[in-house]
Amino acid sequence: METIGPETGDPVSAAVPVGGQRRRLALTGVRGSVAKGRDFTRQALRDWGWDGTETAEDTLLLVSELLTNASLHAGGCHELVLSGGEALRIEVYDGTTTLPYPHPAPQRGLPGGHGLHIVERLSDRWGALAHERGKAVWAEIDAARLVSGRPTGR
Repeated sequence: METIGPETGDPVSAAVPVGGQRRRLALTGVRGSVAKGRDFTRQALRDWGWDGTETAEDTLLLVSELLTNASLHAGGCHELVLSGGEALRIEVYDGTTTLPYPHPAPQRGLPGGHGLHIVERLSDRWGALAHERGKAVWAEIDAARLVSGRPTGR
């Protein structure tokens, strides 16, 4: 696992959990959290051998959508966590317990209301979990899809 401090951006080593790898990026009070989260994710994908495919690009869009939603609708991002194993799990932590829901019918051609539809379309699974200090919105992409760049049978 690698933890990046928001003040310095320097990596701090930590133990890797059994069965996969985990990286955390603290984002509380960080300006440009979406760009920092994309860069952090891009490096993790590269390190884990999951870069260079269309699915890797979709992953960066997923991270952007999740971080943007937290910034716009949940008072900001607190942390981005990436876990690699049989799937890549992307978790974005924020400070509200209000669970997200896709707008029933976002208007074509108008901004807003499309984010969770994009998350649903690009991920293999997604959801949200509330906890005492806020919530985590997560999305998963199967590792086989990240390696091949092709969709898995969902």
